[in-house]
Amino acid sequence: MRLAGPLRMVVIVLTAGLTWILISLLLGTQSGFSRLQQLLSNPENTPTAEPRPRRYKCGLPQPCPELHLAFRLVSGAANVIGPKICLEDKMLMSSVKNNVGRGLNIALVNGVNGELIDAKFFDMWAGDVTELLKFIRTLHEGTLVFVASYDDPATKMNEETRRIFSELGSSVAKDLSFRDSWLFVGAKGVQDKSPFEQHTKNSKSTNKYEGWPEALEMEGCIPQRTTDG
Repeated sequence: MRLAGPLRMVVIVLTAGLTWILISLLLGTQSGFSRLQQLLSNPENTPTAEPRPRRYKCGLPQPCPELHLAFRLVSGAANVIGPKICLEDKMLMSSVKNNVGRGLNIALVNGVNGELIDAKFFDMWAGDVTELLKFIRTLHEGTLVFVASYDDPATKMNEETRRIFSELGSSVAKDLSFRDSWLFVGAKGVQDKSPFEQHTKNSKSTNKYEGWPEALEMEGCIPQRTTDG
């Protein structure tokens, strides 16, 4: 019973010592205890974490102007990671939605209100190109066309397919080749070439992945049409 007092004092001393050492290590100074007292007496000096940069629709760093649609496209990475098509903060196509596949992943969007019309993928290695042609031959004027490649976008492409994409505003559809990476946003009835297009050739000397070029990312703001006609 007589040892209870001394033992209690030893425990208190050890606890205080360990606490002081821990505080010093956490604050990174030899005068950790005095620094803790300063922080407690003046909370305004407490260091704060750097604020994260604000992100807008589809992860854009800046908001789009009024009457514009925010978009972000990501092509597939090799034949492993699928592509993504985001519009106005809505994921139209992605692996998570389980609606992407090898070839061309295409989302058709109403250019007036930004509503999704349809979204499908077309296997351009072993598929039937006529299915793709049915999808893009009879588009309404002003329909927006979002395209993201995955694995191989071009093997089954024929002259008509390349011509239609060129009429939608593509500058590279006529030259698209086996396993190229391609992102494109066009529209039915455009008069000029689209400013929204990226293309990387499949080349052994520059490929990031064995047999495939690097994945592409593209984002921006598309003006909405004011009428359907």
